[in-house]
Amino acid sequence: MTNKIFFTALIIVFCLSFTAVSQEKINFSGSFQTDILFPQKDEQIDTEEVTDNFLSNNYLNLNLNSKFVDAGARLELLTKPLVGFEPEFAGAGLPNLYVTGKYKNYSLTLGNFYEQFGSGFIFRTYEERTLGIDNSLRGARFIAMPYKGVRIKALGGFQRIYFNYNKNNYWGFDFSQGAVWGGDLELNINEWFKKLNEKNWNILLGASFVSRFQPDEDILPNLNEKLNLPKNVAACDFRLQLQKGNWSALAEYALKANDPSADNDYIYKKGSALMLSGTYSQKGLSALLQVKRSDNMSFRSVRSQRGTAAFINHLPAFSQTHTYALAALYPYATQPTGEWAFQGSFGYTFKKGTKMGGKYGTTFKLNASYICGLKKTDKSGKKYTAGVNNWGTEGYNTNFFGFDSTYYTDVNLEFSKKISKTFSLSATYMFQIYNQKIIEKEGHLKKSHIAIVDLKYQPHSKFAFRGEVQYLFAQDMLKFSDYDAKDERGDWLFALAEISLFRSLMIYASDLINVGGNGNHYYNGGLTYTIGAHRIGLAYGRTRAGYNCSGGVCRWVPAYKGVQVNYNVSF
Repeated sequence: MTNKIFFTALIIVFCLSFTAVSQEKINFSGSFQTDILFPQKDEQIDTEEVTDNFLSNNYLNLNLNSKFVDAGARLELLTKPLVGFEPEFAGAGLPNLYVTGKYKNYSLTLGNFYEQFGSGFIFRTYEERTLGIDNSLRGARFIAMPYKGVRIKALGGFQRIYFNYNKNNYWGFDFSQGAVWGGDLELNINEWFKKLNEKNWNILLGASFVSRFQPDEDILPNLNEKLNLPKNVAACDFRLQLQKGNWSALAEYALKANDPSADNDYIYKKGSALMLSGTYSQKGLSALLQVKRSDNMSFRSVRSQRGTAAFINHLPAFSQTHTYALAALYPYATQPTGEWAFQGSFGYTFKKGTKMGGKYGTTFKLNASYICGLKKTDKSGKKYTAGVNNWGTEGYNTNFFGFDSTYYTDVNLEFSKKISKTFSLSATYMFQIYNQKIIEKEGHLKKSHIAIVDLKYQPHSKFAFRGEVQYLFAQDMLKFSDYDAKDERGDWLFALAEISLFRSLMIYASDLINVGGNGNHYYNGGLTYTIGAHRIGLAYGRTRAGYNCSGGVCRWVPAYKGVQVNYNVSF
């Protein structure tokens, strides 16, 4: 079915559906977002060469909801996308359109949709605009809860990969490169046994299956050899979740058939992922401990795709998501080719009136992450080296408990306390190891100590001041590296000041300074104003080259300078 026929049929279904439910109450909602950059050249920070003086990402969402039918569409105008987005990201059109019919415990969606099975080890589609990710499926999804405690999902479709503009198709989209189908089953056991509920037990069993179809292709056009590529690649996932009172535990295992791709150097090796997680939570106390082992789990709808596009699955990062500038200076990107990951956290709040709690209470949080590679050997028992020489082979061997070099380490301790009714502070110490050669494919091992102080003063509801001071002390090779561009090495200093007025206006200014190298300043200043459902932002300054990450998925953003305008509205 061509995209033209697909959209025409979907629009007809859309109109007929709402005609049929015209007697029901219909709610209309939507949102509009535009992010604009007027770039400027700055030789000092080596900004990317930009020929256009106006770049923007624009999104318009429209949704209709009723008792039996939901429908929606998203219009995107990305003809000149912001700095850092891949050239393939550019385009314009209607990439998201759907109709969902609902009746009792059943629903059917036609069009574009997002879904996740379990933790996402074998299937997760989602949108993350800051990273340029939208891997929705265009097809059909059926969800049913036919019996108490039983939930069934079945889906299939073609995955969105940028715009894939085709001049011969005026709709402008081509989703035919890779087809995905699968299903998920969840059983809530405690709903079947009254005694489990009485004893406060919650037991969930889950199983998923996903398969990708992609026609064979010749990926070695310049050689006299041809790989026998599997057209269908299957993956399955099993999970058990237990919860009793304040305790919860999760065990999940995924297995994927051999899937030669650009990510793994086209080797014929099965993939796997195992995760164990335990948590405890009560008022004033929380604890988390989890471990993950993944091996060769890159799973895309297009085997030759690079970058952040076409991923069918998602491997969650076992590292804390930092919001402070220097703590997030070197974020970790999950390595789909394989890793061991450990994370633990503990938080405790000393009660009010105690010696440690004082008048308003005191909170301590400790978080630690350690991520390393898998110990891989070739057939001769020597250390495995990735590269084109492995194409068409079975790749490498691994010992399940074999640990290789450190990829990432993060240990941070946070202290937060309210001093008075108007004044509060928090302080954080962080130790980090960042293997740049692994994560960025070139560089060295970075070790750093980071200190952060965050102060807030709010004498009344219409005025607030917040200030941050952060310092990154570079240890060992970080001080002497020749790899860092423009001699940006050594220590870093960051300062931020924010003033909030009348609950609607915020003015801010910040500066990131390279202390140990060339002394570059990455200054930024601006304001945001909110009125009702409208929010507008205006800023000017420099942005340092680096990775923008979310959930272990990262996008490289080159250095840039200019005026930024942001506008959001919901209706």
